[in-house]
Amino acid sequence: MSAQRTVRPGYAVGLASMLRPLRRGPGDPTYKILGDDHWRAIRTPQGPATLRLRQRGAEVESEAWGEGAEWALESLPGLLGADDEPGEFHTDDPLISTLLERFEVPRFGRTGLVMEALVPAIIEQKVTSTEAFRGFGNLVRRFGEVAPGPGADHGLRLQPSPQTLRTVPSWDWLRLPVDPARSKAVLQAARVAAAVERTAGLPGEEVERRLTTIPGIGEWTVAEVRQRALGDPDAVSFGDYHIAKDMGWALADQAWTDDQLREYLEQFRPHRARVVALVYRVAGKRPRRGPRMSPRMHLPT
Repeated sequence: MSAQRTVRPGYAVGLASMLRPLRRGPGDPTYKILGDDHWRAIRTPQGPATLRLRQRGAEVESEAWGEGAEWALESLPGLLGADDEPGEFHTDDPLISTLLERFEVPRFGRTGLVMEALVPAIIEQKVTSTEAFRGFGNLVRRFGEVAPGPGADHGLRLQPSPQTLRTVPSWDWLRLPVDPARSKAVLQAARVAAAVERTAGLPGEEVERRLTTIPGIGEWTVAEVRQRALGDPDAVSFGDYHIAKDMGWALADQAWTDDQLREYLEQFRPHRARVVALVYRVAGKRPRRGPRMSPRMHLPT
């Protein structure tokens, strides 16, 4: 059995761009794009669900299967950014004001699922995207469950439950490959998964305070979670290998440090991540003239 819902947000929404941050690489087994349909396998508070989304003009059609189907459909407006308030963003900064005259203010959607965002964010810590996507995809394919309903026919799989994560042996993490520093952080989070999920309704700074008490989880990781699970327009991924440099090139024609980016963005609280998203939308990434991170070759395959 399935349940259906159609939402007309009442504001311009691009489904593909809104959902893009939730896809962990082109091979993500929890997310597939088939024609005009976006398919997600999610573990909701009410149980597993397969969610299909399609945009038709100003409407978004959805259908869901599994124990968590109703929860997934009820959460659809938040996923599409209904809880965000981009109209509250105003600035006297001449550069950003010019962009706002030409482009729409970015809107942030929220999943409400903290562990769903936290586990892949931990796996993405301090490694290349290729290595991170490979490790996360292997984890889901090896230890995740088949998604309910037609999600199974499309090869969708759910992220492993916290209970399953706690049972993954150290040697299997290495084969994924995920090194001990990151696998231990995932394990620590899985041990307190219930408390982690309860942070979904808290202010962003309180979420950061609580999650950074978990060993191996820092500011960058929590910002990635706040952006996706909370739809937090102030959560900037400081410590990222690219963001400060990209922002500097876009705004000042030179690479910035994290400290320079922090200083510039301070005037935009509580919309700092919104400014970053706006600049990226317009300018894209910086010229790749500098050194790049190299994948590490010492882990078993």
